[in-house]
Amino acid sequence: MHPIDAADLAVTTASAEDWRQVVAWATEEGWNPGLGDADRFLPTDPDGFFTGRLDGRIATAISVVNHGPDYAFLGFYLVAPDLRGRGLGLATWRAAFPHAGTRTVGLDAVPEQEETYKRSGFVSACRTLRWTGRPARSGGTAAGVHPLTADRLDAVVAYDRKCFPAERRAFLARWLDGPERTARVLVRDGRVTGYGLIRPAHEGHRIGPLFADTREDAEALFDALTAHLGPDERVCLDMPEPNAAASALAEGRGLTSDWHSVRMYAGPVPGTPADRVFAVTSLELG
Repeated sequence: MHPIDAADLAVTTASAEDWRQVVAWATEEGWNPGLGDADRFLPTDPDGFFTGRLDGRIATAISVVNHGPDYAFLGFYLVAPDLRGRGLGLATWRAAFPHAGTRTVGLDAVPEQEETYKRSGFVSACRTLRWTGRPARSGGTAAGVHPLTADRLDAVVAYDRKCFPAERRAFLARWLDGPERTARVLVRDGRVTGYGLIRPAHEGHRIGPLFADTREDAEALFDALTAHLGPDERVCLDMPEPNAAASALAEGRGLTSDWHSVRMYAGPVPGTPADRVFAVTSLELG
């Protein structure tokens, strides 16, 4: 077997079939992606998903997804376990990163890779805490919480723009829809004050996004999203640490946090405030 050289790596845009293997890797790494997430990711920016091949075998992966003219998000930075430490990941990064152009690029780094990303020009912004557990029951659904139907999508897209650095209507139309996905919107005095989604994952269920004006609104949505779960079913949320109300919500519902990622940016940090973000949409696309 000849020595592996990064120059032999062929980096190209990924097919849907390629990406199913990448998601399998992510699952093995313990990322616990939501079921069906990948099918909703790829149409967001079909040219933003990359794999590197050696002799026809997928060896590396990365996504650099352009959400809009000013913002992109990097995720799925992976190398096959038996091929690490040979420069293949860096070669893939260098081939894919220019796809972002002049956009600010965000990512969620595992702690052990934070310094690596800093060497590539990223700056740490905050920690994102992962909360998991069997949620305590509230005993009812608050007034104003409704299923997220098509007639409310425009209002939800407008609200989402207050919480995320780019308009993402097409993505949300896919992300919030599906037979095993439960989306809820909170309306007070005719105005959307929050919305959220829960979806099955490889382990338990994941909530994301959970955006709301206040902790009270976020709790009403959280309780509505988890109302259908059995008593032994677990949920997982990734919450920005600067939003203390988010952590208070999680603790109040009996969840615990034992892991975190680090939100980092290359380029101007988006001005989107964290106080409405009670759970990020995903660690892969932001």
